[in-house]
Amino acid sequence: MAARRGPTYLRVALGKELRTLRERTGETAEAVSVALGFSRSKISRVEAGDIPLPKLADLEKMMDRYRVTDLDDRAELLKMQRDSLSKEPFTSYRNLLPSGLPLYLGLERDAIKIRGYENNVVHGLLQDEAYAQALGGSAKIVEERTTEFVDRGVELRMDRKNTLSSGSAEVHIILTENTLRTVVGSPEVMRAQYAEIIRLNSLDNVEVQIIPEDLPTYRAGFNFTVLEFADLGPVVQSDSAKATTMWSKEADVGQYQRQFDAMVKAAPGPAQTPQILQALEKKLWT
Repeated sequence: MAARRGPTYLRVALGKELRTLRERTGETAEAVSVALGFSRSKISRVEAGDIPLPKLADLEKMMDRYRVTDLDDRAELLKMQRDSLSKEPFTSYRNLLPSGLPLYLGLERDAIKIRGYENNVVHGLLQDEAYAQALGGSAKIVEERTTEFVDRGVELRMDRKNTLSSGSAEVHIILTENTLRTVVGSPEVMRAQYAEIIRLNSLDNVEVQIIPEDLPTYRAGFNFTVLEFADLGPVVQSDSAKATTMWSKEADVGQYQRQFDAMVKAAPGPAQTPQILQALEKKLWT
């Protein structure tokens, strides 16, 4: 299956290419911003993929400045710019999303490998609908959310799971046993969540590992997800209630990849996940 290249992916790829072209010519972002009449922050945010470059004329100016003369190269960059302006499917959910999450969601849909670790709640890609509903509902009053807000959030979460069923990405998730022992909603909700993890773990492109609470091994202190792509460097994401933070520098990504690899080696393999969950289910009812 050919790798998907959606609007967010293309925006990030275009920004990376523009930065490469700028550095190749020896230009600083400050010099380019002054020469082209752009703000310094605009150059930085476009190169980082945080914002689109909406005007073709702006891209034409940048290509001229960076001495891009090959007609095929110019045409490819212009096509990337036009396609990057299309709307992502989750655009209608934008008012629900913490800062930084729209960028992550756009890239998640185009990833060919997803490596995630969760030590607080079940990873979003694995959540059963009842679990997601109970999780959102439990925070509704405290976080002053409306029922519609919670329902829309659950709808978005279920839409994201298409990444698993489509088989477009290899997905490997690590959870801690403590996460799964924490009852969200009710024992019945947790029972359905365990069954959903077992079902997903049986898919050819999905692996789920669980670190037992009595296993004396390394556990990362914070949740994170590493996304890998066909022709774009990997990125790593970690989130809080108010914001999603992403890193793409090789040193930062490498650190999280080492953490993930260490936990993969220590945790029981995916083949043991069903029996771990079945044992947890028995404890729920006793």
